[in-house]
Amino acid sequence: MPTEIERKFLVKGDAWRSSAIGTAYCQGYITSAVERTVRVRVVGTQGYLTIKGATAGISRAEFEYPIPVEDALELLSTLCEPPLIQKKRYKIEHAGLVWEVDEFEGENQGLIVAEVELRDVDQAIVLPDWIDREVSDDPHYFNANLAKHPFSQWVRGEG
Repeated sequence: MPTEIERKFLVKGDAWRSSAIGTAYCQGYITSAVERTVRVRVVGTQGYLTIKGATAGISRAEFEYPIPVEDALELLSTLCEPPLIQKKRYKIEHAGLVWEVDEFEGENQGLIVAEVELRDVDQAIVLPDWIDREVSDDPHYFNANLAKHPFSQWVRGEG
């Protein structure tokens, strides 16, 4: 079974921007229950359908399939729960790993989160200088939850 193992961190400062080129992402959720999510995503001219299982620590089952962009756009506009997640994703190599920095737009504007995918849950990593605190275990920062409870609606001190 394909498994996603990922750690998530908040980002501080702008030092990460110096070598980063962003790609626009638009994604929505057909369902976002705790035990499963079904996500539709458009990246450039490609659509994706992703099914994820419940999170256990920093890992969970993940199945992702390319779909025609026209199908993805139709699913986003008709079947996904509003609001949609809009963000720019930047891929940055650091110490042998690829970090994905998501700069959120729309209702989640102001939030910047970095994720790194790992081979196993105990894999050691070297944190870039622009990494702030870890939020891997904080469900506020799960994209599915950001669709339900956007960053712009958070109360001071939340998350």
